[in-house]
Amino acid sequence: MDRTKLIYTAQMKDKPDLVLKNVKVINVFTGEIIPGDIAVKDGIIVGVGDYSADNERDLEGRYVCPGFVNAHLHVESSMVTPEEYVMEELKWGTTTLITDPHEFVNVAGIEAIKNILAAAGRSPANYYVMLPSCVPCTPFEHSGAVLEADDLAAFRDHPNVLGLGEMMNSVGVLAGDKKVIDKIDSFSDMVIDGHFPRGTGRKLNAYVTAGIHTDHESISYDEAIEKLRTGMAVLVREGSASRNLDDIMRGIISEKVDISNLAFCTDDKHLADIRREGTIRHNIRKTIALGMDPVKAIQIGTINAARIFGLKNIGAVGCGYRADIVVLDDLENMTIYDVYKDGVPVSEIKKPEKIYSDYMLDDVKNAYIDKEAFNVPVRKSYSVIGIINNQIMTKKLTMTHDEVMKGLADGSVRKIAVIERHNRTGNHAAAYITGYGLRHGAIGSTIAHDSHNIVVVGDNNDDMLLVVNELKRIGGGYVVAENGKISGRLPLSLCGLVSVETADEFIPELDSIIDTVRNMGVNPEIDPFITLSFMALPVIPELRITDCGLFDVGSFGFVDQNDEI
Repeated sequence: MDRTKLIYTAQMKDKPDLVLKNVKVINVFTGEIIPGDIAVKDGIIVGVGDYSADNERDLEGRYVCPGFVNAHLHVESSMVTPEEYVMEELKWGTTTLITDPHEFVNVAGIEAIKNILAAAGRSPANYYVMLPSCVPCTPFEHSGAVLEADDLAAFRDHPNVLGLGEMMNSVGVLAGDKKVIDKIDSFSDMVIDGHFPRGTGRKLNAYVTAGIHTDHESISYDEAIEKLRTGMAVLVREGSASRNLDDIMRGIISEKVDISNLAFCTDDKHLADIRREGTIRHNIRKTIALGMDPVKAIQIGTINAARIFGLKNIGAVGCGYRADIVVLDDLENMTIYDVYKDGVPVSEIKKPEKIYSDYMLDDVKNAYIDKEAFNVPVRKSYSVIGIINNQIMTKKLTMTHDEVMKGLADGSVRKIAVIERHNRTGNHAAAYITGYGLRHGAIGSTIAHDSHNIVVVGDNNDDMLLVVNELKRIGGGYVVAENGKISGRLPLSLCGLVSVETADEFIPELDSIIDTVRNMGVNPEIDPFITLSFMALPVIPELRITDCGLFDVGSFGFVDQNDEI
């Protein structure tokens, strides 16, 4: 950067490369809307005021705001490569991504970190990485890798690394587990993301005292405000499966809570949903519809996130900031007219070449199993996973043997199983689930947070086994079986998580398999695949299943079921 050149251009001693004329600037510093021109030199905003250049564009009084910041996401949840993902985000005005690649890393370990940092370095977006803190997230499952503090610290000085990713092992934090504390100590001068669903009281105080800075797991205003009062930054989530924005922001607006420690995130969002509505633009639009002043909502989606993560030249249309600019036709609907990244229209930016290691391909290595693996021992009563609509939390239900049998007959109860797929251990577990809504057949995936073993739900063992075997054959992805035949498949050959196809090729295939499972009766109030994937995550209340068994998150141990008949 030639600082002298920028200084001269700000004074019009040199000509800007680009001037956006006749705009209404959303000033996120003061909360004002200010008319004027925007001057850009070498991808940097050098002034807002009265400017001219050979290259001018009259925006005819349209609103201009900073590029949006997605404060916490997993690119893998889009099921396309980072190169494909960023192009979709840019179209919707998100120019800065703060990503946690723990899905890739739980499968492929350090090789995945190297690949993601390489992708970040060549990305047209501002692509930042939070190094995964929990690989695996608990010792109660088997993943493809185990990373300790020293493994992570080797990457901390990379220019695209902002800190330590979401610390899901809250039990380890509260117990002062040495391995957990070593990771926190290694990143104590950087941002450390949290993950503490239903964290409250003294346990929350201890978690924050440990050095955790953010949390994206609040599902209610009461939970969010308690975390805000500790000094935590609350990242308000609105994704494909977890939709928490309405409940949190209604309270924030009605109680007139200070917004400076709020940011927006998606966490996990399907690419098809992103293409329909965007990410942070969608969150801002929903917040405005709830009654918040548009400028304040934009502040949450831009400068707030940048400040929380210490990004000095991102998040504002201001002097010295990167020329990441969103042009809007209106503020009520956040209708996007155009997007600029470093002063270049996004429509002119070429998608970077995909580069990934062969090590990350064809990674489904489960041991042989037969259909008996899906049998659940006959008991007098069962702990049953209860799905909650539009959430990834579950209920721990208790059902008698007769109630389970009745539910299996009427479709309200189904089997769910997890099969280890990284090291051919032969580990597998089966249980019952309610609220999924599947009438018949089986649905399976190699996306099973966060260790990403095989998870399958179904009403009969034959279709469930067919799904597992097909997932192994295609190298991972989504598979559906009905009446002894495969009725849908979506290969995800990169770590069993991500397609190597283009977004235009992939989205119709995703929509098609979702239509297939919808026609099989899956609950319309849940995302059929994302919800299924979270049934294996043993850090979100209340009941989960891993390849080692049925897991009670409240007691942080496996369910004791010794009442076999």
